[in-house]
Amino acid sequence: MATAAPTLVTGATGFVGSAVARALAARGHTLRLLVRATSDRRNIAGLEAELAVGDLTDPASLAAAAAGCRYVVHVAADYRIWVPDPAAMQAANVDGTVAMLRAAAAAGAERIVYCSSVAALGLTRDGSPANEATPVDPANIVSIYKQSKYQAEQAARALARQGLPVVIVNPAAPVGPRDIKPTPTGRMILDAAAGRTPAYVDTGLNLVHVDDVAEGHVLALERGRIGESYILGGENLTLRAVLTLVAAAAGRAPPRIRVPIAAVWPAALAMELGARLFGTEPRVTRDYLRMARKKMFYASDKAVAELGYAPRPVREAIADSLAWFQAAGMLARLTRRSGA
Repeated sequence: MATAAPTLVTGATGFVGSAVARALAARGHTLRLLVRATSDRRNIAGLEAELAVGDLTDPASLAAAAAGCRYVVHVAADYRIWVPDPAAMQAANVDGTVAMLRAAAAAGAERIVYCSSVAALGLTRDGSPANEATPVDPANIVSIYKQSKYQAEQAARALARQGLPVVIVNPAAPVGPRDIKPTPTGRMILDAAAGRTPAYVDTGLNLVHVDDVAEGHVLALERGRIGESYILGGENLTLRAVLTLVAAAAGRAPPRIRVPIAAVWPAALAMELGARLFGTEPRVTRDYLRMARKKMFYASDKAVAELGYAPRPVREAIADSLAWFQAAGMLARLTRRSGA
């Protein structure tokens, strides 16, 4: 699907967005990338693209960025495990998404792909993999991030019903190259590889290679049905299994101590208090522990059947993630600090 008119990608300086931009470039798309004036632009170094300076909280900048674009892929979001100011996350993830989708439609975009998250979806009672139709109880959504993504997806669905050409994708937990912050999932991988995870709680998640998530975005642009959503996942694994895979790839012994979630609660509270005092980000939060009570397993069958989505084994995702952290010097620095 090559195009002379530009394809706008928001969030392209970030982890998932930069992978999406590269996947689109490989398909021959002419890129326009929405970047904030203060964005770290290392992830788009070497990409041939026009840069549009703007912000999700500035609707006029979104309209200017979307002008003349044939397609829009909206990836930008505030993805953090904890925020001192929930209103800022709400403004970016909900209000910013609505403003971007409306700006894209007003500019005449033929198709808009919105990057939601599995965080916006429901979970099954028995721990079996959830899918796009699994019911959600809005009253029991844990964490500001999940609430904001749920609300944003509901808004995107409403806009699609009004006629906007929106296709929704729901990535699981991506890992892989260019996780410069790193993301909460990348931090988990990095900590485990550096020997900073001596124990684990009994939970589970779906890990996927970031480049497979990016390919899923492109497939949704090419083949997705308007108004539909598609889970872009990889493999469902217990946290212990994930940490064991990371330890094996890093040449370390895996953690063997299982800690009850209740036992970690005081540490999470202390980390949150410390974060408020010193402006840091806590490694574990109470919301994370609330979420950990359920295994966050998902099925990508719909994306496989309708889009031709084909994620690679999670071992490769972990190996690529660690290789990038090592090459970037992030793993060595963390290992030195921890003395592991």
